[in-house]
Amino acid sequence: MNIELSALEARVLGCLIEKQITTPEQYPMSLNALTNACNQKSNRDPVLQLPEVEVQALIDGLSRKHLLLEKSGFGSRVPKYQQRFCNTEFSVFQFTAQERAIVCELLLRGPQTPGELRSRAARMAEFADAAAAEQALEALAHRESGAMVVRLAREPGRRDARYAHLFSGPIAADSTPEPSPAQTPSGAPSVPAHADRLAALESEVRSLREEIERLKRRGEPEAGRA
Repeated sequence: MNIELSALEARVLGCLIEKQITTPEQYPMSLNALTNACNQKSNRDPVLQLPEVEVQALIDGLSRKHLLLEKSGFGSRVPKYQQRFCNTEFSVFQFTAQERAIVCELLLRGPQTPGELRSRAARMAEFADAAAAEQALEALAHRESGAMVVRLAREPGRRDARYAHLFSGPIAADSTPEPSPAQTPSGAPSVPAHADRLAALESEVRSLREEIERLKRRGEPEAGRA
């Protein structure tokens, strides 16, 4: 898989996919609508406050990667944008409805358990039961063209392991079996798993901050000319 998205590019594509499915009458999306979708307080993690100039820079970058294009309707005076990431004529990825909904949720919210994904993605695709979500995740994890998602190490206190998308680069998978009660004292936290989770969160926060600062610097000359 040759695609590697920044955390903010993943947010933009996730918003476009989400609105394409849930509000097709408002799709393609204007810069203002896409900015509002990126900063939406519901169905987002983390919640962001991106200005339009930064979202425009992200749009330009995704356009250069051929993952987004301008598609304004006849007579429209405002540029509008649509995604070419998946399930379009020129997309690299073709997913089932369930797979697309899960990918969208992972782009919008980050790592989640199968149960969380089934509940949150139900607004975009029908899942007959919990097994349907797990089957879709397994299909995404074992695609012939390369894995799209990976199962993470189970966190202390969680019954189920979470899954993360791989469109922003490789992530360490859960390659170790769950410890038996005889191996792990009752109530003892898994220190390596906790440390890995903390490191992953810190890395994601640093990536978001660096991306925002980079986009701010790119947007300063434009703001000065305005």
